[in-house]
Amino acid sequence: MSWKVFGKKPAGERLERIENSLNFRDGKFKNIEPTSVNPGDVSIFKIIKKMLSRPGSVRPSEEIPHIKTDVKALFSEKPVVVWFGHSSYLIHVKGFNILVDPVFSGNASPVNFFGKAFPGSDTYDAEDLPTIDLLILTHDHYDHLDFPSIQKLHPKVDKIVAALGVGAHLEYWGVDPEKINELDWWQEHEVSENVKITSTPSRHFSGRGLQRAKTLWSSFVLEINDTRIFIGSDSGYDGSFKEIGKKFGGFDLAFLECGQYGKYWPQIHMFPEQTIMAANDLNAEITIPVHWGKFVLSTHPWNEPVKRFVAAAERENRRFVAPQIGEAFYLNKKWKQKNWWEFEAKK
Repeated sequence: MSWKVFGKKPAGERLERIENSLNFRDGKFKNIEPTSVNPGDVSIFKIIKKMLSRPGSVRPSEEIPHIKTDVKALFSEKPVVVWFGHSSYLIHVKGFNILVDPVFSGNASPVNFFGKAFPGSDTYDAEDLPTIDLLILTHDHYDHLDFPSIQKLHPKVDKIVAALGVGAHLEYWGVDPEKINELDWWQEHEVSENVKITSTPSRHFSGRGLQRAKTLWSSFVLEINDTRIFIGSDSGYDGSFKEIGKKFGGFDLAFLECGQYGKYWPQIHMFPEQTIMAANDLNAEITIPVHWGKFVLSTHPWNEPVKRFVAAAERENRRFVAPQIGEAFYLNKKWKQKNWWEFEAKK
């Protein structure tokens, strides 16, 4: 384990900018609505005991079905999406490549013996990816900001947009500061003539060590050509989704988390039924559920999130797409959904 994996705290001009943020108070970033990581003040020992006694169903009983798409060869006039499991995915439009929260190391933690990816869910590496025009980083948790992946990827990345403060980690890891643009909530950045990104609130927290909330956590609105996409981050459900939907007038596509929820932390991760509520609030034409299918970070069966999500979407008549890992989804093409996650889980 390298100490570098933990990153670096913001300092200097970056820290000054953070301290001047309206979202930074009493030495830390705050959510818009009062939020607790553990609102019931449940004993940490009780939570650890629950995590250690997880049933076998938290892992798939066999290799995850997947497809190895040649993402370097993609070309589409309309957005095409390739999901890499959990919250990592590539969006391609007209030769422009956008990568979100890449985790290709096979681990969702700073050590290689915890948070290992499911067999079949970790078939891509940084070397498989094309040149990245825009890298989006929502926050600095290990299952979203992966030190080994950033080390491999940053030479082929043109521009980076990250939540405010995350750039401290990136510069410490050798990323060119000229590539990095850090946004506070509601700030915009013109990436190019046809690409604009806006940081929007999420309800979560941050931190790679013992201290939390020293860097920001963000969702993003991506406007590329004539398409509007919501890049959802880890988030509990709150009124921000309705505000974002009202401000932007709806979305062609929304990526929303639906996994790693738990009764002991209900304010920082949505339950799948709340994911559909958020899709309703955003007025999303199509929703893709993410933050599931790759790592064990909670106590629910590995495929419970997508099952509950699909059931809720069908009750609400919400359109959704849940592709296999590596499967290309073209926004302008007809989609036939396969329930590829339906196989027996371990007892």
